[in-house]
Amino acid sequence: MDKVTERKEVLALLNRMTLEEYRKKSEMVVSRLMEDPAFLEAGTIGMTLSSFPEVNTLVLLEKCWEAGKKVAVPKCHPASRGMDFRLIENTDQLEVVYMKLQEPVVSKTSYIKPDAIDLLIVPGVVFSKQGFRIGFGGGYYDRFLEDYEGITRSLAFDCQIRESIPVEVHDLPVQGIYTESGFINTGAVIE
Repeated sequence: MDKVTERKEVLALLNRMTLEEYRKKSEMVVSRLMEDPAFLEAGTIGMTLSSFPEVNTLVLLEKCWEAGKKVAVPKCHPASRGMDFRLIENTDQLEVVYMKLQEPVVSKTSYIKPDAIDLLIVPGVVFSKQGFRIGFGGGYYDRFLEDYEGITRSLAFDCQIRESIPVEVHDLPVQGIYTESGFINTGAVIE
């Protein structure tokens, strides 16, 4: 099955979730991540602020701030299909710009180098047990991951996990995936 078909099928499954189911499962996934030593030891967490039907990272954002962690959110650059991360201290520093994503307002935030992000939460629609992912098709995270050497995790619902998915040369796996039923250690190694 190709990536477009896989993405459509999983999005259809996700969109069938009730809001109550979505809320409960998101909280379970986030609470599992918060027990991870990589999360506990991280001073700075990088993450995209999700929208339904992705695991709710706004819950994680609040938990990070409560735990005294810094949070970096990506700013997309559509012309180059690149992105960089900027530190945010409150939700007033966000705006909706590209693809309906909440992004940092450049004038209200500061740039953070990739190597200053201790743990990067990588979004996706479909995931393989080996850590490969199908995102929304922009390739932003694939390009960012080429030079990122820190720890990577993804948050997903069980219905987003597949035994395997189509993989292209530029695809890079995440090191672990949290779902409502547990942790998948993908075996991916930091190079």
